[in-house]
Amino acid sequence: MKFSVIFVALLFVLSTETSAQKKSEVEWLTFEQLYDSLQQKPKKVFIDFYADWCAPCKRMDKEVFSSEVVQKRLKKDYYAVKFDVESEDSVRFGNQVFINERLNRRNPVHQIALLMARRKNRPFSLPAMVFLDQDFKAKARYFQYLNKEQILEILEN
Repeated sequence: MKFSVIFVALLFVLSTETSAQKKSEVEWLTFEQLYDSLQQKPKKVFIDFYADWCAPCKRMDKEVFSSEVVQKRLKKDYYAVKFDVESEDSVRFGNQVFINERLNRRNPVHQIALLMARRKNRPFSLPAMVFLDQDFKAKARYFQYLNKEQILEILEN
């Protein structure tokens, strides 16, 4: 009996310790969720465009978006969207629907990524991040790996 009480107490302590150590994660929204959220409460927006083959994108996931400081800053001040540029899904944003018109081409970049993160006279490239104000107007676009310090500086401005 005494052993089972100690065992149960030990399990309780270990389970509460592991849950306390669990990291929070960036609350990534879809564009549909973003639209609904903006209707409820306007807020700044951060959009991370990525592809599964993009090495700098994977590195940012591992080194930047896993940072608790970055996660807290995004959660506090931004709605965050993560979008695969090669997605075959249709995206509804308000009354508009965006599709991947380039599905059968060599670089099947989705229409919404091309509209939001294209550079004039340059091909689309990754990583691509877009920062918008609470009125959904683009304030900055970045097309390179950003380390934790760089992204925190951008998020704070």
